[in-house]
Amino acid sequence: MKEKNDMTRVIVAALLGISLIASSTVYAGEKTVTLGVPGMYCAACPITVKSSLEAVPGVIKVAVSLADKTAVVTFDDTKTAPPALMTATTNAGYPSAIKG
Repeated sequence: MKEKNDMTRVIVAALLGISLIASSTVYAGEKTVTLGVPGMYCAACPITVKSSLEAVPGVIKVAVSLADKTAVVTFDDTKTAPPALMTATTNAGYPSAIKG
């Protein structure tokens, strides 16, 4: 009976381990950050900011608001990070900073 209980524990532990690995792999890298982009002042500005951010490898989604002067960026943090996003907007002529 002890062997059966030990085997059951091993199987349960293995299944839990696989489940944890699978779930962390799927969601571990996705992050969202809001950047303040104070230099946006016309209807063309958000288009330029959005294009510059979408060109960064690892960016998944970008939503830019002229009214709020923000860019909300969802990205894979195994491929990029906020400094790269801020560099992209700055290089496009729109310096940005993390809004906290």
